[in-house]
Amino acid sequence: MTPAIGIERIRYYPTTLTLEMSDLCAARGFDERYVREQLFVDARGVNPPWEDTVTMAVNVARPMLEGLDLESIGLLIVGTESGVDQEKPISSWVHRYLGLGPRCRNFEAKHACYGATGSLQLALGWLASGIGGDSKVLLISTDQSLLQFGEAWEPVTGAGAAAVLLSRTPRLVGYELGRSGIYAYEVSDVFRPTPRVETGNSETSMFSYLDALDGAYEDYLRRVPDAAAFDTFFDWHVYHMPFPGIAARAHRSVLSAAGGYSKAEADRHFARKCLPSTTFARRVSGCYGGSTFVGLMGLVASAPVSQGDRVGIFAYGSGSCAEFQSVTVLPDAKAAVDEAGFDAALDGRRRLTVDEYESAERQRDAGIMARDYVPDCTGFDGWYRRRYEGSGLLVLDRIDGYYRHYRWS
Repeated sequence: MTPAIGIERIRYYPTTLTLEMSDLCAARGFDERYVREQLFVDARGVNPPWEDTVTMAVNVARPMLEGLDLESIGLLIVGTESGVDQEKPISSWVHRYLGLGPRCRNFEAKHACYGATGSLQLALGWLASGIGGDSKVLLISTDQSLLQFGEAWEPVTGAGAAAVLLSRTPRLVGYELGRSGIYAYEVSDVFRPTPRVETGNSETSMFSYLDALDGAYEDYLRRVPDAAAFDTFFDWHVYHMPFPGIAARAHRSVLSAAGGYSKAEADRHFARKCLPSTTFARRVSGCYGGSTFVGLMGLVASAPVSQGDRVGIFAYGSGSCAEFQSVTVLPDAKAAVDEAGFDAALDGRRRLTVDEYESAERQRDAGIMARDYVPDCTGFDGWYRRRYEGSGLLVLDRIDGYYRHYRWS
């Protein structure tokens, strides 16, 4: 039976600028082979100075809402760990610039990379309750990394935004309500003590991720005993990807718990059932809470998925909370992903030199916590003029006495 609630539309905004790992590795002395073959990163997204998490959230969702009655959206949730204000939520700007109605409830959610998935579960419960009638939910995840020049993890930084429209008329996947496993515990693995500092311990974060995966999968098995037949119960797998290469380690961990797999068998299993989910992720690198949606899009776009296939999805957020859930693929899944135009968006980005990348990041950093700020729209070989002027994208115009002013390009 077709699930009643799930993803009707989906989209990802990979920023309009990109940095190739070959260029970054040459400049920093990083091992390019390791970055590509172990981290699974080929390029990362970079924001120009005139974009931020607000503009990305609007720019990812606006094209997706074309032809839709905006009054049908009754709930807007924006998950982020890159908020631009300590009180005013990003969702209020998004609500305004998307033209949503006054009876659309909106708020911002924070729980590192788990914020989007936690919000998703709240949205599914809201839809299932029937409180909103036939209303739909717009869920957006928008984030960007902070300055990390020269750090070992610089290749896995990035920026971007994902948006999904959740409804009772899904086309991409349907969520198996009640079939999810949770694991939560406090840990200081990665955190942002100030809006300009992202710090912590990468090894602690890795172990916390894997511990949480074990715990969430164990809880899923408690709720869904049939999932013990791991190889036949799940057709495909998507994992949270702070960097795409972690999906391989995560899948080996789950296979170890399932038992009976040699290393060679585990590698083949990953290549067959999970590797396609890294297709798009390799070209955007770190995409925070949106990574599971990027993985799902990559899977549907590049794997031979079929109607009714079950996908196991794992999400993790530092701090920490994790969830293992499952969805089933719907008949229009391929069309829903094709409509998102992910390949075209990736191909349309401008490739930066390392010097340009550093300039963009420094300019963006200067605007964080600034009382007054005007982004420079003249650099990057006239990129604003060539890509933005007349395109109808939202941009940051200025910050004046802490008031943020946006405009359409």
